[in-house]
Formats: sequence, structure tokens, C-alpha cells
Amino acid sequence: MARIRGIDIVLINKKKVGTDAFHAPIYEDIEKVVNNVLVAPASSDDIVDSMNLYGKKAIYVLAIPKGDDNIWEGQEVKFFGQKFRVFGKELEGIDHLIPLSWNKKVWVEAYE
Repeated sequence: MARIRGIDIVLINKKKVGTDAFHAPIYEDIEKVVNNVLVAPASSDDIVDSMNLYGKKAIYVLAIPKGDDNIWEGQEVKFFGQKFRVFGKELEGIDHLIPLSWNKKVWVEAYE
């Protein structure tokens, strides 16, 4: 029997590095590779729920591995050669009650 294995995705965090002449913050992108992330197309229920809750259309659902301590909400991610933005809250389960390697779920929308 084959084991389930996710893909590597790039999580892009924004780090404040200063302010411009108008006192607006300047951010630098910091890319971090996250291993073993499951990517699934959003179901029709996920699409309807995301439209009703956030007004955004979920394209994919990401399953995040246990032990990950990154902040996902509002961040950009890259996979399949495209850029996406995470929206909504992370849904997190209790580690020892979930038998597989993933315990968080986030929605992503297309982003250019």
C-alpha cells in the first residue's frame, strides 16, 4: 500500500523593513518552503461556504502537516507554478485524535 505524500509549496511571509516618505510601511517577501502539504480542489460545498462567509471563491483546499507553526491567514502561497492567497481562518484539529499527518486546513483563492 502506498503512503499519502503531499507536495512542497512556498509560503510567502511579509516582513516590515521600514517606512517610505509618506510613512506607509515597506514590506519584504520572505519565502519559506513547507513540505508535505496536501492540495485538493475545493468542493462545491467549500466554494459556496467561502462565498457566503468571505465573499471569495475558494479554488483549492490545503491540508497543513502536524507540527507546522507558520501563520497562514492572509499569506500568499506558490504551487503548480501559480500564486494564491490564503483567506479565512485555519481549521485545526486535535493532533492525537487525527490518524494521518495533517491537522490544519486552509482555503486559497487565485491571486495575481
